[in-house]
Amino acid sequence: MADITAGAVAKLREMTGAGLMDCKKALTEAQGDLGTAGDLLRKRGAATAVSKASREAKEGVIAQHIASGGRLGVLVELNCETDFVGRNETFRAFADDVARRLATDPSANFDKEVQELVAKIRENIKIARNARMEVSGNGMIAAYIHTGAKIGVLVEVGAGKESTAAHEEFKQLVKDITLQIAAGHPFSVSRDQVPADLLAKEKEIAADQVKNKPPQAIAKIVEGKLEKFYQTYCLVDQGFVKKNSEISVKEHIGQVAKQLGDEITIRRFVRFQVGENPAV
Repeated sequence: MADITAGAVAKLREMTGAGLMDCKKALTEAQGDLGTAGDLLRKRGAATAVSKASREAKEGVIAQHIASGGRLGVLVELNCETDFVGRNETFRAFADDVARRLATDPSANFDKEVQELVAKIRENIKIARNARMEVSGNGMIAAYIHTGAKIGVLVEVGAGKESTAAHEEFKQLVKDITLQIAAGHPFSVSRDQVPADLLAKEKEIAADQVKNKPPQAIAKIVEGKLEKFYQTYCLVDQGFVKKNSEISVKEHIGQVAKQLGDEITIRRFVRFQVGENPAV
């Protein structure tokens, strides 16, 4: 029996776009011959995606799954080539299934299902990214998918007391926070999470815009411009959209926390938008 190396499996995957286990099985049957293994995969339909794998997939949907009890959640971006396929019920059902399975098994493999769906829908399809959260201590995980499934949010909101998560006021707050993230598009929870290099750049730009003014005036203007930057970049500093931005998100959280007699904090969040560059 031929020795099937990891390199050979990787090469066959590159050649055919087929799944890892499919490639390994085909190579074993073909006694290590790449050409024969490739033919086997094509005969079985496992290499259907080969001609489509290089196509750009920037359309698609965001899907979510929150486990019972609200202590675990998953957000997934599934991409395709056209918006027409993005609206396909089979495509959307697969996105939902991916989110649900990742909630149970973070290392779940979907190679076979993706290949089968590509063969059926006739477009390049890929699971672009996913995020999985579990509550640390007391609190809740919540998700929101905006109309059209192009934007999705996953957030963890913490509480000091275990009983707080059962209150309707807390549940409504968490829901409102997901809507805030979707609409406001913040990049961090609070000011202490803003990258130092980004903050330095914002200061430099602000100072350069008023460089001909007296030093004291420059300092005051830069401070004001940074405040506006925080109100856009940081979630808790944004104007709370549900109250027409009359108060900040931080202030609204404080009001609900006082009402419930507890300390409430936004611990983390992710916001996915179909086709975006996650690095931006």
